[in-house]
Amino acid sequence: MPNNIHQIITNSSISQLPIPKISGQDGQSDRLCHGVWYDAVMLVPAVLFVVYMAMNAKKNLEKLRNGRSYVMISYYAILWLASGLNLAWCSLQSWQCATGKEVVWNLLSLLTTSGLLCLEISLVGFLLQESYASGLKALARTFTISGIIVGVDMLLKAIYIFGFGVPLFFDDVGSTHWTKWGLWIIHKLLLTVVYGFILFVHFSKWREKLPRE
Repeated sequence: MPNNIHQIITNSSISQLPIPKISGQDGQSDRLCHGVWYDAVMLVPAVLFVVYMAMNAKKNLEKLRNGRSYVMISYYAILWLASGLNLAWCSLQSWQCATGKEVVWNLLSLLTTSGLLCLEISLVGFLLQESYASGLKALARTFTISGIIVGVDMLLKAIYIFGFGVPLFFDDVGSTHWTKWGLWIIHKLLLTVVYGFILFVHFSKWREKLPRE
């Protein structure tokens, strides 16, 4: 009798053991993603912008050919590069939940954010130089400054992602990663300081000391 009771208790204990949740089946990870509608909202504006640029590409190329401005040609090329990267990034949002796509997604996100940052800084530099932004010297000066800023930004993000394993480019719904959000806040504050410094130099008396060629 005691043996039967012990056997019943043992069997019931085994049957109540929880079955572990297997993640990564069918190429999916255990991260919770936003869903199809979120991906569509991200993708539609990027597609419309690229279509708009393609429809006006012939007219814009004629203007660039007639104007022969190295600055405008370079900016137009950066605009197409950043738009293509942004379109690819918006189209491949499902890679965040795909097993084995972590490195590829991080690299794509890193290139996309760096391209957009280079576009922003170059645009600010070109606009602030006004009529002087037409020669090779202005082009080289602008790209030197933007290249340094983008390079440092890209290096720091790569260290955070691949060195410390911070998921900067993964939007896991329902999770709270304080390190990630803290780094993003610091990142935005540093960019604000950079833009503020550029505007301060442009509108202050230091502008007279800047080269005009």
